[in-house]
Amino acid sequence: MSEVATLEDLRRALAPAIADAAAFDGWSADAVRQAAIGAGIDPELAAYAFAGKPMAMITAWVDAIDAAMAEAVAAESLARVPVRERIRRLVMARLEAAAGREEALVRALAIMAMPQNLARSTQLGWRSADRMWRLAGDTATDYNHYTKRTTLAAIYAATLHVFAREKDPEKPETRAFLERRIDGVMRFEKVKAQFTRRPDERFSVTRLLGRLRYPAR
Repeated sequence: MSEVATLEDLRRALAPAIADAAAFDGWSADAVRQAAIGAGIDPELAAYAFAGKPMAMITAWVDAIDAAMAEAVAAESLARVPVRERIRRLVMARLEAAAGREEALVRALAIMAMPQNLARSTQLGWRSADRMWRLAGDTATDYNHYTKRTTLAAIYAATLHVFAREKDPEKPETRAFLERRIDGVMRFEKVKAQFTRRPDERFSVTRLLGRLRYPAR
């Protein structure tokens, strides 16, 4: 492994190997030690970087997945692609970065669902959703900035659970589940648009009846 400059770099570099070990040893000090030995890193330094905290290990893995996603799906490649396809590609890139480590993911999701970890888990979901939307070219600064990220975080979290438990390596159920969720959001956004347009652009039954009774000349 190439030399790392900071503890944050070290955590991110070791995270995929820790995930590999976590399938057998859980998100534990043993997993960190195994990953460090395999990477030629001082086990004591690795232990210090994570301090034996499972959420620190999981956070580093999420960061590594974020980086893998950004590398796999360059922002330029999404420029001429519809929004729904941008989001689909980004979510699938994240899932593909976790492929082969489903057992570690199941264990990570269980840890993230613990009451003491819910706040941190919510932050991680929001951050990942924000990174996806930014790669997708989103520049919203109004309330849509928050609703988009909240919605995508929920879609991704639900899809992760399907992905983690699906045995077929091609993940057909996961892909179909993701498509349905994105379809649902797209339909909702179309309906929402009808209610958020300027008052003079909204459909009005009263205005329509008035035009039928007194047609324009």
